[in-house]
Amino acid sequence: MEKNYRWIFPHVKGTMTTAGMMRMMLLALLPAEIFGVLHFGPRVLLHLLICIVTCTLTEFTYEAFRDKPLTVTDGSAMVTGVLLALMLPVNAPLWLGALGGIFAIGAVKLPFGGLGKNRLNPALSGYCLLFLAFPKYMKDYSFGSFGSRTLLGQLLSGQTVDPYPMLWGNTNGSIGTVSALMLLIGAVLLLAFGIIHLRIPAAIGASFLITLFLGAGKGFDQLYFTTQFLGGGLILGSFFVATDCVTSPITRKGQIWYGVLIGVMTAALRLAGIEEGMVYAILVSNLCVPFMEQLTVPKPFGRRKPVQVSQNRRQS
Repeated sequence: MEKNYRWIFPHVKGTMTTAGMMRMMLLALLPAEIFGVLHFGPRVLLHLLICIVTCTLTEFTYEAFRDKPLTVTDGSAMVTGVLLALMLPVNAPLWLGALGGIFAIGAVKLPFGGLGKNRLNPALSGYCLLFLAFPKYMKDYSFGSFGSRTLLGQLLSGQTVDPYPMLWGNTNGSIGTVSALMLLIGAVLLLAFGIIHLRIPAAIGASFLITLFLGAGKGFDQLYFTTQFLGGGLILGSFFVATDCVTSPITRKGQIWYGVLIGVMTAALRLAGIEEGMVYAILVSNLCVPFMEQLTVPKPFGRRKPVQVSQNRRQS
């Protein structure tokens, strides 16, 4: 995207470039990264480094060998690497991040034309591959005195838990989702600078809570709903993944229905005991985006219905 595109397309008012958006995404993810390092230790830096380097090198190598324009400078591969690393358990083998990064960029993003043409979110696709292929590593959240199961996992198994450590980050979990507060700080930055809109996250949150209320039979159990909201990557998925401008609808109504579908599916999978329901909900919804856009195309301004001429007037 050219920095002076507003002179080529005078009807476009914005000045934000792709590289600028990616820099803002990296800045918004920085609080979760810093907290992850302070909470889990320097191993987090290795996960981040391996995922970022793997994603960047995969994109560079693919484009160089196929004589395509090099796009690594736009920062999108780096954002994919950071997101993938933040979704990993800290004790996961380091080669998992490399494998996930190669798949995310080399199999999901670039073969379909690169940034702007991929139908699935690359980072989430890489995570899904790792989770399905290596569940032993991806489900082990052991850390310090904490066991392998997260607080949300304990809740889904029927235990009663205190959800508030998930807000501050004094618990186990994925590197970037352990502290909901750090993710919310990053989300506020994205909203404040207009990188994302509130439509999709709001639709996800509302439909998620309503579905849980109707299906869980818990009434107004504050601890239950708080645990469900803070855990399972719901905040990371709602603000940083589902809002991806490439894999989400461009129409306003489509964005709302897209968010509702993700929220309902996530809640339904959680009720079935699947802690990672957010992952599957977003990927399935990504595939439904073209249909949502077709069904929610806005009417052109000033459009009038064609006047029907009676048969008698036609004959005359």
